[in-house]
Amino acid sequence: MAASAPLPLPTRYDGDPDRVALVIPGTGYSPARPLLHFARAVLLRHGWTVQELWWQLPDGFADSAMDERIAWVERKVAEAVDAERGACRLLVGKSLGSFAGGLAADHGLAAAWLTPILTLDHVVRALGRAQAPTLLVGGSADRQWDRRIADSTGHEVLELSGADHGLEFDGDPLGSVDILRQVVERLDRFVGSLAAR
Repeated sequence: MAASAPLPLPTRYDGDPDRVALVIPGTGYSPARPLLHFARAVLLRHGWTVQELWWQLPDGFADSAMDERIAWVERKVAEAVDAERGACRLLVGKSLGSFAGGLAADHGLAAAWLTPILTLDHVVRALGRAQAPTLLVGGSADRQWDRRIADSTGHEVLELSGADHGLEFDGDPLGSVDILRQVVERLDRFVGSLAAR
């Protein structure tokens, strides 16, 4: 798969240099979008250094084999984690970012997965192996979310009734803002609990 354009440079926000959180985008959901923008704000409030991963998906990405897509995401996330030289302790990812769940499990990294792809065995198996604190957030109207599977992982789960894959209500901006507030509040509690562990 050839890259279609140069990748934007990662954006770094400094806090505690020994506690780095990596924010991982989705397919079309960059770190500038609301869920990840406010995730960064929560992390900074708790003193974390935040590294945002920005990517441009390669041409033909959606048509490539699933194993190739998983490998591409894992490689990009691994490069960002390795660049932190052991200081990366938390992954916060949206949708496609959950393809890196195996990396989180293998490295013992805490994780907050916003709309993880629970219809993909690779992601479900990775979540089952994860021993570090993990938060799973999804909407009941998201076809890639499955509450039964989320609960079976033994991790913290927040399901938002009627929310879609963007954790929004179609045609209801005020209701969508309420959903965003619930996600941010739960993420704030989760990140705060990591300091106590």
